[in-house]
Amino acid sequence: MATAASNTSRRTSKTLQITDLLNEPQPYNTNWQSLPQPTVGADQGLLSRIQGSLVGLAVGDALGASVEFRPHTYLQEHPVTDMQSGGTWGLQAGQWTDDTSMALCLAASLIVKQGFDAYDQLVRYKWWYKDGYMSSIGKCFDIGQATRLAVIDFEKRQLNFAERFCQLKPRTLKSERDRDTMISQRDCVSVNFKLNFGSEDSAGNGPLMRMASIPLFFFRSEKAAINYAGENAVLTHGDPRAADACRFYAALICGALQGLSKYELLDPKFYRA
Repeated sequence: MATAASNTSRRTSKTLQITDLLNEPQPYNTNWQSLPQPTVGADQGLLSRIQGSLVGLAVGDALGASVEFRPHTYLQEHPVTDMQSGGTWGLQAGQWTDDTSMALCLAASLIVKQGFDAYDQLVRYKWWYKDGYMSSIGKCFDIGQATRLAVIDFEKRQLNFAERFCQLKPRTLKSERDRDTMISQRDCVSVNFKLNFGSEDSAGNGPLMRMASIPLFFFRSEKAAINYAGENAVLTHGDPRAADACRFYAALICGALQGLSKYELLDPKFYRA
């Protein structure tokens, strides 16, 4: 991760850009209000739905954070009616969990890379796991077993890959930061470095909870959104059911962005299409 001194120097030497912000150790702690207003080639209704999807994801996550893993009987006795502190992780009211952190990691990667880059996505998941990147409290306090194993495996193999990559390509990677930021998915393909770290029996909901950022980014191409949602899933979860679930939910989100009603989205004809 970048040091505080280097970040300060960069911010003072030029106007803060969104790509700079998203490479900060904690992007939302930076003076993001100083960012120039983006120009979005989308109608306001569509833009509102995209923004609402991400905000709603974080709000819903934070709303349920205090009762995560609680039994149904507990929820019957203590129904959730508002944001509240405490609970499973001892969070403050409004703080989100790993669900939102991973979705933000994915969104950041899509924006910085201007497209789908599996290597950069894994790097940002590693930043979150090790350094609390995109965490609501500055550290990773919960992570699914399959995701944790995939990230650890990626970090181990990343070092070996970087050494082999430097032998084949005229490039020097002196630090972990260099390995994280100076290699792309295209580089991985060029030397046959596989980026699917999910075991075949891992079919948890980890990919599903983070994948909303993909159809929101690729809203202009439903085919790309569905395809990339499946590709993102297998980075950490190798069971085909995990990828299939993500593809279907990507199609649902694309349909919602296009203005389809709940009844149209739930219609069996939508599934068969």
